[in-house]
Amino acid sequence: MLGIKEIMDIIPHRQPFLLIDKVDITEPGKKATGYKAVTYNEPFFAGHFPTHPVMPGVLILEAMAQVGAVIILEPEHMRGKIAFFGGLNKARFRKQVVPGTMLRFEVEITKQKGPMGIGTGKAYNEEGLVAECEMTFMISQE
Repeated sequence: MLGIKEIMDIIPHRQPFLLIDKVDITEPGKKATGYKAVTYNEPFFAGHFPTHPVMPGVLILEAMAQVGAVIILEPEHMRGKIAFFGGLNKARFRKQVVPGTMLRFEVEITKQKGPMGIGTGKAYNEEGLVAECEMTFMISQE
């Protein structure tokens, strides 16, 4: 299980935009499960929405993408590169995510050719599926 320090050794994201707390790589280079404890202290809740705090859907998708980036960039030869978002397909939101939620992200890299690839992700709370999508990514060459 990778904690925040290990995650930050792999991907360049930092607070307040690091949206995952830990990652369990279940199949190296292919699959991982990530986790995010959504608290009242998240900076986005100050404006989304003050009287009814809901995690923005785009940030749920970003958190999934960060888990995907950990999968792709975890091998030693990939360290120092960046996995950029290339696109989203089939994004669906099923439930709202509110403070106090423990999110679980299941991400799989389904295709990779050179610096480009595709992955799928699903986000769950304690009650079930909250969001899902297909992600396209591009890996930096430096």
